[in-house]
Amino acid sequence: MDQHKHIENDKQYIGLTVNGGVAQPPSVNPYLKPRSRRPLPTSGELVEGILKGDVTTLSRAVTLVESLSPAHQTIAQEVIEKCLPYSGNSRRIGITGVPGAGKSTSIDAFGLHVLKDGGKLAVLAIDPSSERTKGSILGDKTRMERLAVHPSAFVRPSPSAGSLGGVARKTRETIVLCEAAGYNNIFVETVGVGQSETAVHSMVDFFLLIQLAGTGDELQGIKRGIMEMADGIVINKADGDNIDRARLAQAQFRSALHLFPPTLSGWMPEVLCYSGYYDLGIEEVWEMIDRYFNFVKENGYFEQKRREQARYWMFETINEKLRRHFYNDPEVEQMLREKEVRVLNNQQSSFTAARDVLDFYFSHH
Repeated sequence: MDQHKHIENDKQYIGLTVNGGVAQPPSVNPYLKPRSRRPLPTSGELVEGILKGDVTTLSRAVTLVESLSPAHQTIAQEVIEKCLPYSGNSRRIGITGVPGAGKSTSIDAFGLHVLKDGGKLAVLAIDPSSERTKGSILGDKTRMERLAVHPSAFVRPSPSAGSLGGVARKTRETIVLCEAAGYNNIFVETVGVGQSETAVHSMVDFFLLIQLAGTGDELQGIKRGIMEMADGIVINKADGDNIDRARLAQAQFRSALHLFPPTLSGWMPEVLCYSGYYDLGIEEVWEMIDRYFNFVKENGYFEQKRREQARYWMFETINEKLRRHFYNDPEVEQMLREKEVRVLNNQQSSFTAARDVLDFYFSHH
């Protein structure tokens, strides 16, 4: 039987007809215009928008700062350079704490308190763990419910840009842009505990450590290094039946702080209790921060620390550029792979292998 013949069209099925198929429409919409990429803004346009306080322009500039593309980096560095004279006029406050200590809720409460008196607030996060997940903790933005929608607040999750040094440098540069855009309060939150505290400490004026009470031996839960960096320790969730435990933790921290050598600023870190969730004791925390700023501005430590930080970031940037230049050299990459095999097979010692690679690198540059 002819396979193309439709049995339905046979005489016996008179009255039945089969219509021809419909031509398959093209899978791409013929009316679709190709989307043109937005041209890169010039550094002049960006700076102009930032100085006017335009949030969209600020966001675009921060995206360029975080980008790894050389073309973006060139524009970003020009923008930072032009914004520098307009920066530096804010209070930079680092906030850290063990996971679960209620950082986001606290930042939400502290932020609203700061904005009550006018002014603008930028909340930046440093999250070195985002390198593993290749993403950033956006959940924080949802937990800062009130700040996320506040017209005077700019909340920016962490850049997931490789090494902690890289993430920290980009956050440091973002601070400059936010200050130029008129944000006179900057919060830098560290996500994750460990190395990131040191990086944040190198870019803020005041370092606040959020602790929890009632979790067993409080002092065990915190590394000595972080305690030594803190200018103020605040114990969260001091509400309801947790108040007594918070007071006890407060006494423990106060006595522990006496064991540490005096701080470089001459300031004695204070320990306070508050509740981020119920907005209790927020005012007292802020009064402590005010006292600190008055204290370090009077004795000259504020300026001295900012100068030290500028120097620190100059060397950090040099170190990072050198490291990247070394590891991105294709010949060095090839040689490193070969040397690695030799070292793993015990054919060469680690030290001579390193020396060979470095000698090769220096002789070619």
